[in-house]
Amino acid sequence: MSTQTVTIASLGARGDGVAHDADGPVFVPYALPGETVAIARVKNEGTIMSFASTSADRVQPPCRHFGPDGDGGACGGCTLQHLAKPPYNAFKRQALINALKSQALALPAEHAVDDTIEAHPGQRRRIVLTVRRRDGDLVIGFNQAETHHVVPTVECPITSAGIVSRLDALKMIARASGCDVFRMVVTETLTGLDVSLEGVQGGLGERARRNVTDTVIRLRGIARVSINGEILIEPEKPMLDFGGARVVIPPGAFTQATREAEEAMAAMAISHIGKAKRVADLFSGIGTFALRIGRSAAVHALESDEKAVKALDQAARTAKGLKPVTVERRDLFRRPMTPQDLKPFDAVVFDPPRAGAEAQCRELAKSSVKRIVAVSCNPLTLARDLAILTAGGYRITRVTPIDQFLWSSHVEAVVLLEK
Repeated sequence: MSTQTVTIASLGARGDGVAHDADGPVFVPYALPGETVAIARVKNEGTIMSFASTSADRVQPPCRHFGPDGDGGACGGCTLQHLAKPPYNAFKRQALINALKSQALALPAEHAVDDTIEAHPGQRRRIVLTVRRRDGDLVIGFNQAETHHVVPTVECPITSAGIVSRLDALKMIARASGCDVFRMVVTETLTGLDVSLEGVQGGLGERARRNVTDTVIRLRGIARVSINGEILIEPEKPMLDFGGARVVIPPGAFTQATREAEEAMAAMAISHIGKAKRVADLFSGIGTFALRIGRSAAVHALESDEKAVKALDQAARTAKGLKPVTVERRDLFRRPMTPQDLKPFDAVVFDPPRAGAEAQCRELAKSSVKRIVAVSCNPLTLARDLAILTAGGYRITRVTPIDQFLWSSHVEAVVLLEK
């Protein structure tokens, strides 16, 4: 380890400050462009020891757990609470532009890349907590970045009040399980909290099951508790509303992190497909887009997860006022929709996992579908997929960055392509 003083030139892809010297870039967490800082350096990473100057864009972080001096350690959930809103929004937009340019894509005029749709505190409806036994008691919270150390969480300004206010109740459920290490996925639904205990080694014995069940019965506002995907107790069916269609979410099902970002993305998708009469929704999940698009167009939704397919199908059958919404269980990584399969559709919406949709995009590129709406939480795989589509004759006509993951380096995007 060595000590040196550096001046931060820019923000890196993960939100770290980046300085440069003869040996290359030096990454300094919690530093901002224009700041001069003394650091303790190990290889190409530096830890701030003191500031010689600070940026005018530096603001007071709103959370006690943030940063190297955070209460209980540096929570790994946020990296940019110390950056003022305008440069923060610009960072998200530029991260998306940089990823797209890395593939030499023919973008619309740069000013046509929309400003970032902002996220706000208290919107996060789905979180993943780590539970670990320490000194005879269970600690519940978020991991410190790149470690197994759990920061005991007593507040979280990004998360909805409906979850934060029940942290004590969640800890009671964790204690009742008697387990030492697991993940707790918590989703706020219309009917209460959906709590999924995942990674529980060996499952739960009968006594622990009774303890969890008795605890949930005493508590209010817990819709369901499941263990490794198995429903243990379900006082209420956990439901989300997708444009007036109510979906009972399966245990551990993927949902968008915030309702506000979900609604913004769905509204854009509906606007982008225009007057399309028949739409394919690829990687449809539990129907985030399909059930909303179904208000104005017939939709065929494809998804590989059996439970998600069943949840979407049930919601489509019971919702009123929808055009025909059909569902198909299909692994689009192994068996993508072919140009022949895609012939009946005027538009396609796809929202794949972080790995992207490379195989499906190779087939889409050969299709005659007029409009494609690409939704992604990973700008790098999105850029790769868009490069495949543009090589097949599609033009990128609209790009919108969406900040669904407040104060992190992650950015969501919705892109319209036309042929």
